[in-house]
Amino acid sequence: MAATFTVPLSYVISELTLDVLYTPTETEQILISSREVSRPGLELTGFFDYYDNTRILVIGMTEHAFLARFSAEERNQIVRALFAHKPPAVIITRNLEPYAEMTAAAKEFGVPMLRSADSTSSLVAALVSYMNVELAPRITRHGVLVEVYGEGLLLVGDSGVGKSETAIELIKRGHRLIADDAVEIRRVSKKSLVGSAPENIRHFIELRGIGIINARRIFGMGAVKLTEKINMVINLEIWDSSKVYDRMGMDNEFTEILGLKVPVLTIPVKPGRNLAVIIEVAAMNNRQKKMGYNAAMELLQNLGMDYTSDDGGATHKVNWNL
Repeated sequence: MAATFTVPLSYVISELTLDVLYTPTETEQILISSREVSRPGLELTGFFDYYDNTRILVIGMTEHAFLARFSAEERNQIVRALFAHKPPAVIITRNLEPYAEMTAAAKEFGVPMLRSADSTSSLVAALVSYMNVELAPRITRHGVLVEVYGEGLLLVGDSGVGKSETAIELIKRGHRLIADDAVEIRRVSKKSLVGSAPENIRHFIELRGIGIINARRIFGMGAVKLTEKINMVINLEIWDSSKVYDRMGMDNEFTEILGLKVPVLTIPVKPGRNLAVIIEVAAMNNRQKKMGYNAAMELLQNLGMDYTSDDGGATHKVNWNL
């Protein structure tokens, strides 16, 4: 069973700069569990068969104008029926003045009522975007997440292989650190994974022989970043002379994280290899592949050769237990 995440209503209020018109209790204690948002349509006519009361309810100009067509007594019946389902919060947009019946119903049923100066579409877009991140499915994995030339690279491998040392070298070369040791990965959409560091270890790096350092303090604000999409996984492993490593880059290997496929490279580590430079090239090459260019394929075409992998395809899947 998938884990259910929540976000306090106070976070939503702070993020969207909302005015609190009424709240039955402290907003820190009111938890939102749905990434979806509702705008009452048929509900205003009394149809609640498929109504989801875990969603934040947004009332905009259209709903406000519709309610204006009714007498105070009729409006009171409509609003009470809506608030009786106890949505986690009601947000009124465009700084519209709530009807007295709405305020009374909010107090009667204990429903927080908030207000925004934004238009309804802008408010809904911002709210859904924020909730998609805060309530996204997530896992925490051991590794280092860095941004190199705009590409989010997740460095994984056995402890002591040199992930943190490589990250330091990349920072010195102008790239940015997102997380060291523990990377919190969230699936924010059907196509995107976003990584970040747990707040209590953010910006810290462990270097064997030196100890714990703060990358932001030593290298400056430009050396760190809070979040980044994960575009590729790089597996660092100690060089194995008996193993055959890919020398052409024709085959595309993938690992699966939270149900999404992510390109993965295995880079062998041995003395004399400049991992930072290799990873920079890997990042740039990954961008070229996403844009439809493959250098190995062009070389083979120039040589008049055709390429077919051993299994008849050019896509392979590997699993690094992510």
